[in-house]
Amino acid sequence: MRIPVLAANWKMFKTVGETVSYLKEFCALTAGVSGAEMVVAPPFTAIRAASEAARGSNVGIAAQDCYWEQEGAFTGEISVRMLKDAGACYVIVGHSERRRLFGDTDERVNRKLGAVLAAGLTPIVCIGETLEERDAGRTLAVLDRQVEAGLAGLTPAQVASLVIAYEPVWAIGTGRNATPAQAGEAHAHIRGKLAATFGAEAAAACRILYGGSVKPENIKDLMAIEDVDGALVGGASLTVSSFFAIVSGAQLV
Repeated sequence: MRIPVLAANWKMFKTVGETVSYLKEFCALTAGVSGAEMVVAPPFTAIRAASEAARGSNVGIAAQDCYWEQEGAFTGEISVRMLKDAGACYVIVGHSERRRLFGDTDERVNRKLGAVLAAGLTPIVCIGETLEERDAGRTLAVLDRQVEAGLAGLTPAQVASLVIAYEPVWAIGTGRNATPAQAGEAHAHIRGKLAATFGAEAAAACRILYGGSVKPENIKDLMAIEDVDGALVGGASLTVSSFFAIVSGAQLV
């Protein structure tokens, strides 16, 4: 049985003090949650403070990105070794904003993914189509390409340990979200592609999250979709009350 994951991606929001205050309140509220993984991805500057604030709780801390080299002359980059040392257990890789704004290709995603796995951390690998690609009928082809190139060279055991987040780019921060039929089709296709490439056992174990304007109002319907194993939440995770409502709506409380 796949353990659901509810992950909060804060993007470029919250100071260290705000992070600590949030986590103290959120960890207290969710102390009784079992049978799920809850993850918070603060900015790089707050990862160590976040890990300390969440210590002893059932909330894991994620980084929002990484670089694939261990160290070197790469001004501004952060290695997985540094992230692990700061207390991160998860790393988001290939978010659409990293792809669209900062030039992350499928090949770069693959290198980052390899570094995360080598460090013993859990990757949350983001894939998804733009509005132009969906309107052109290319959604499934785009997902196939991102799985093939992004996960190239991985073993079935590594794929089984992954968390994949399907995020239709046209639904991120827009207030729109994929219909149950659209989300169901994409998630089923991704799992089928994993099965064809890495085997049925690996595909059955891999968690696939939905990301794209997830809110307290739609989480229950999303979680009811077959092959949806949780959610990657953006703006709606920035307040404790909203993210806790999403956890509650996923029927985990």
